[in-house]
Amino acid sequence: MASRLISDRRREPEPLPSDPEAARDVVRAARHRRRQDARRRRYLVAGVMASAGLLAVLGMGRQMLFADDETSAATPRREAPMLAPPSQPASPPPEAGPAKGDGTFAYATTAGPVAGAGGALKKYRVAVENGSGQQADAFAAAVEKTYGDPRGWTAGGDLRLQRVAGEGAADFTVFLATPATSEAMCATAGLHTDGYASCTITGKVIINLARWLTSVPDYGAPVSDYQTYVVNHETGHELGNGHEACTGDGRPAPVMMQQTYGLKGCVANSWPYVDGKRYTGPKVP
Repeated sequence: MASRLISDRRREPEPLPSDPEAARDVVRAARHRRRQDARRRRYLVAGVMASAGLLAVLGMGRQMLFADDETSAATPRREAPMLAPPSQPASPPPEAGPAKGDGTFAYATTAGPVAGAGGALKKYRVAVENGSGQQADAFAAAVEKTYGDPRGWTAGGDLRLQRVAGEGAADFTVFLATPATSEAMCATAGLHTDGYASCTITGKVIINLARWLTSVPDYGAPVSDYQTYVVNHETGHELGNGHEACTGDGRPAPVMMQQTYGLKGCVANSWPYVDGKRYTGPKVP
């Protein structure tokens, strides 16, 4: 094969006829063959280069595809930041309230005083799911008490909070909802609580009824303390605060720590301000 290729490239010139016109035809024919050969070589080279380019693009696309898969697997989605809930009994205890309500809400009928000495005024509504066995005005009183405490979110002097009556104009609403309804509400923003945890989506602070009534295992504090914590924690999200971690064994848990999923060595704490100062922990990515 090698000798044939070499001989093809070194073809001897053909002898020309003695007749001028015939010789001219031979020369023209030879020139035409050379042009055809050159054209075929150009097409061949172009085809090889195009094929190589296509393979390279396909290879890059395959790498990008798998890189995207790996990134998706390694980076948790923002829409599902909830932790796995602790083991729960097959049948929730009666004190946890109904698992499902009507899916509609009754609103507290009265307005409340302004909590806080200064800063921007944010107004809120309070609503309780019909069929939950709870009264909107009673729940509103508990929320209002939490917001008005000097250890609450208004303690910094840059925020005031006030409850409005009924479905009046407000910046956000605090809902008390059964596990089924709270899960459905949270899921509209991609937050999957398994019917266990509370959540916040823009303009909606959603408190899980079962957690409100029974707290969580091993919380180490009365249910009323957990109620204060969960209102402050979820309201903290509405105010723009992210999750925080335990600051050390035996120390108070930051209110923005996910205390519902365990205290991680800290002790229960319901308040954003401790000893008159804003109490925080390391930010959780």
